[in-house]
Amino acid sequence: MSNELTDRKFWANYWESKTDLAFAVPANYTFHQLFKKLLAGKSIKTAIELGGFPGYYAIFLKKYFGLDASLFDFYVHQPVLKEVLAANRLSQNDVKVIEGDLFKYQPKLQYDLVLSCGLIEHFQDTKDIIARHLQFLKPGGTLFITLPNFTGVNGWVQRKYDMDNYNKHNISSMNPTLLAGYCKELGLQQVEAYYYGHFSIWLENMKQQNGLTKGFLKALWLTGKVFTKVIPIESKNLSPYIVVKAVM
Repeated sequence: MSNELTDRKFWANYWESKTDLAFAVPANYTFHQLFKKLLAGKSIKTAIELGGFPGYYAIFLKKYFGLDASLFDFYVHQPVLKEVLAANRLSQNDVKVIEGDLFKYQPKLQYDLVLSCGLIEHFQDTKDIIARHLQFLKPGGTLFITLPNFTGVNGWVQRKYDMDNYNKHNISSMNPTLLAGYCKELGLQQVEAYYYGHFSIWLENMKQQNGLTKGFLKALWLTGKVFTKVIPIESKNLSPYIVVKAVM
């Protein structure tokens, strides 16, 4: 079986099916608190986002922290990229873009920060895809990985209403203990891996759902939000994300 759970055609169709991609990335974008804390404690000047087209996190790091930011992806849809950069008052000179195969590309540069948000769960061999990040990372540099958590309530929603999307994810990778173990085996230090965020659910095909389903999911989302506001816990069943941090 191929290591990849998706291919170039999948991503071409995925991005061409999306609307409203060109928006100004806000200062409170997802994981902003983690990035602020991470960057405050380290001398980080360069960063590369792997598999992150259209590069919202690379744009975020450029706009709000002034980093020399790059984006690497297997598939880059140029018209979409141009629109997204323009919405953020940036040009392609502001965020360097590399289109290539992570399994064949030989990096010409190494970076202080290597990040991916929603990449590693699309591959069968989790340790191998983490290792691919390290070829971009400077000695002493920081690795930052996030992935969705489909092992709790959000996973039930995916299985129930979008099994096709669920099957594009390696659910066994969504295990903080396993992820931390792989990082340590790869020689990384100061390893942290944990569930992150209070309750949330989403569907890639939400617009195609009927009114009854949309109403149910909205009620479920609201119930979970209220519960985790009263009891702000982060857990396997409720948290929408998993975060991994480590140092080379």
